[in-house]
Amino acid sequence: MIGTISLFDCTLLWATGTDRAVGMGLVGFSLLLFTYYTIWVIILPFVDSDHVVHQYFLPREYSVILPGIAALILLLCVGTFIGVVTRKNRKPKVD
Repeated sequence: MIGTISLFDCTLLWATGTDRAVGMGLVGFSLLLFTYYTIWVIILPFVDSDHVVHQYFLPREYSVILPGIAALILLLCVGTFIGVVTRKNRKPKVD
């Protein structure tokens, strides 16, 4: 088909080298964080508690506390963003 461009093609056309580098960095960080958390929560409980690998991970209580704190911070940021955008877009009252 001539003249059709996919969303992926448009993204590649518009993204600069810096945007791509930052995007790949974020993807890499997310992959690393996901792998760490998966090993910590799913695999580590089946490993003996005196094994050397346990020194690289926090206690299991934090596997619930840290995502909870992250969720609260995310909700705070989203709520603040919505509040700021709503205030900026408020139309002045006509007297």
